[in-house]
Amino acid sequence: MADQGKRVRFLSGVQPSGRLHLGNYFGALKQHIALQDEGEAFYFIANYHAMTTVQDPKALAQATVDVALDYLALGLDPRKAVFFRQSDVPEVPELAWVLSCVTGKGLLDRATSYKDKVARGITPSMGLYAYPVLMAADILIYRSNVVPVGEDQVQHIEMTRDMAAAFNATYREIFPIPAHRLDAGAKVPGLDGQKMSKSYGNTIEIFEEGNDLRKKVMSIVTDSTPLEAPKDPDKCNVFALYRLVASAGEVAEMAGRYRAGGFGYGDAKKALLEKISACFGPFREERKRLAREPAYAEGVLAEGGARARAEAQATMRLVREAAGLPPMPAAAAGAARRG
Repeated sequence: MADQGKRVRFLSGVQPSGRLHLGNYFGALKQHIALQDEGEAFYFIANYHAMTTVQDPKALAQATVDVALDYLALGLDPRKAVFFRQSDVPEVPELAWVLSCVTGKGLLDRATSYKDKVARGITPSMGLYAYPVLMAADILIYRSNVVPVGEDQVQHIEMTRDMAAAFNATYREIFPIPAHRLDAGAKVPGLDGQKMSKSYGNTIEIFEEGNDLRKKVMSIVTDSTPLEAPKDPDKCNVFALYRLVASAGEVAEMAGRYRAGGFGYGDAKKALLEKISACFGPFREERKRLAREPAYAEGVLAEGGARARAEAQATMRLVREAAGLPPMPAAAAGAARRG
């Protein structure tokens, strides 16, 4: 069962917990869009996962739409990738329950992401604690082979592997053991030099523009080296962002200006502002166009959800049979296929 005889299947999700930023793009989205040409790509908007932190219904619904528009504007092709909402596949939480019954509590106790969030003051809920089980269900229900993640998610993939192996050993082999693939994107510094993250409030949104964008770029933290003095580009937050949006020749030229002296951080910020606008300007216009046609994004998600659910139901038929559960009632299965 593990050897599907198919092209590699990628699976990844993004939480609709706020507007996507440059860290999301260069750390993940850019690679996700490239991978749609390398194999079978399943990408979902993780609105169940977002419920651990976003509990305003209107905010969650709007953020879900925003993520869909962002991905489509940035180049996701629904003819190549299956793009859908997590909540459109109710078999996922069903599989999460089945997996929780073969998963030791000690495995979840060791989750460093959970410990980190609690240490930062987030109130621990069962949803947050059981997050790795739902993530495992997301991955395994589509019998995914490769999961592109950042370094902070590698442990969750290892836990998914443990859960898949536990199910296969307890019942019979249903799930391939997925591998992680580290996103090739650079680590993106935020305005304060820490990792760019919504939780740190230090982000530049992908589609930010005008005065809001200018204010953020000009507020990037730099050191106090005088204008006339040489500077080390490799220790500068502005330069780290510039190299993500500029050509190799432009990066080399700016590095030379840093080292020569007489080049201020204000000038570097202005150059960065221009390159961000040039890099994302066309995407911004496409996003505005898509936002004026909301039925298109909704149609993409609905079609993607139907395709994803068909895959999920095929897996759950095997899981139910292996675990001694009855098949899905025919009426429910028929309704799901029509949906």
